[in-house]
Amino acid sequence: QVQLVESGGGLVQAGDSLRLSCAVSGRTFSWYRMGWFRQAPGKEREFVAAITRIAGITGYADSVKGRFTVSRDNGMNTVYLQMNSLKPEDTAVYYCAADLNPSSRPLPIGNYDYWGQGTQVTVSS
Repeated sequence: QVQLVESGGGLVQAGDSLRLSCAVSGRTFSWYRMGWFRQAPGKEREFVAAITRIAGITGYADSVKGRFTVSRDNGMNTVYLQMNSLKPEDTAVYYCAADLNPSSRPLPIGNYDYWGQGTQVTVSS
């Protein structure tokens, strides 16, 4: 069992920065890839970024590449999403999710086994 808790969301203005955290507990060494997803009102949940636990391989959606950075801490029990140059279209509930299968591709939402409760990010213009 893996428990995930997101934090760090809030209300910011366009161009500002925000850092989201995903705290991992339970079987902390069992995840292969940690993904970040977001869901805006009336839209489907979409992939944002991901990182593998051991090798630290990262991937990003085209819409956030160059602005967002995903990372993990030394103990591998916290994953971060640094969001710079925020835009109003980044407004959404942001979720972290753990994929335990090393053979899975990073983008499909169905590949992730555990999800956090989400944290709201609102970017005003």
